[in-house]
Amino acid sequence: MNNELQKIKEEVIDRIKKIRKEIDINNLETKYLGRKGELTKILRNLKNLGEEQKRQMGKLANQIKGEIKNQIEEKREEIIGRFSSKDIDVSLPGPKTEIGHLNPLTIVQNELEELFISMGFMILDGPELESDYYCFEALNIPKNHPARDMQDTFYIDKKNEEGEYDLVMRTHTSPVQVRAMQKYGAPFRGVVPGRAFRNEAVDACHEHSFFQIECLFIDENISVANLKAVVGEMLSKIFEKDVTIRIRPGFFPFVEPGLEVDMSCTICGGKGCSSCKNTGWLEMGGAGMVHPNVLRAGNIDPDKYSGFAFGFGWDRLAMMKFGIADIRLFQSNNLKFLSQF
Repeated sequence: MNNELQKIKEEVIDRIKKIRKEIDINNLETKYLGRKGELTKILRNLKNLGEEQKRQMGKLANQIKGEIKNQIEEKREEIIGRFSSKDIDVSLPGPKTEIGHLNPLTIVQNELEELFISMGFMILDGPELESDYYCFEALNIPKNHPARDMQDTFYIDKKNEEGEYDLVMRTHTSPVQVRAMQKYGAPFRGVVPGRAFRNEAVDACHEHSFFQIECLFIDENISVANLKAVVGEMLSKIFEKDVTIRIRPGFFPFVEPGLEVDMSCTICGGKGCSSCKNTGWLEMGGAGMVHPNVLRAGNIDPDKYSGFAFGFGWDRLAMMKFGIADIRLFQSNNLKFLSQF
């Protein structure tokens, strides 16, 4: 036991000389002098010795324990003193802590939601894995419509009882329109920010997984003027400037009349540039007055109520707002890109 005590003493003193951090001296103290420490274990074994040997070993053990304690305290004071000496300015700031950054898509989504909430709209959500009924049929899209083509839609490889593919990754956020009407009835106003999927080639302007915000407003005597007012307010708030919009005819099965919404180019101010193909206008998305068949699918009387709907890709809004040239950057997890926001 004498040899064990001397060995521990030499081992501890040698380790103390190499320590440079306070946490290390604390850990060493726990390892040797703690309740389950190496020296404590030896002291507990003294009871197995004879009286004379117990007296001698106890005296030696307490002496060594005291020396180790003194060495530890001296080292601790040395470490603390080193960091509070005049050679070190302890008031200097420490290492910079990196903080996270919001994706530009998240920034625009938050701004859109805050804007629509301030105008009395509900923020809605719906399933990304959608049924054929809600994604197409309830939106007045017949079986032979091009939107059902396999090259546009991700169909799930599972057939229903009729032997048809019944589940799809939603191609737009419009399915929530009918779900919302069935649940809340009319009058109603709500927006659906969410992800949609298209089976198409990815390039700087197109993604197979993209983000869209759907707006639905149903009440009595709703007209295209209401649609234009809400769209104009949304775009002006997002781009923090007054913007001019125009509407022109378009075709979408779930609205009648169908409309295309354009916005004056934010790059050239409507004068014409490469971004707007020298037209002075940028195409923003589809819109229109909700088709009577869609209102009926939502259990709403089209003879009493009317409504408008529009769907814009907020990826495009973010690209225009922040001057981003490649849509693929949003989902790239590129820290150099994200750290700018």
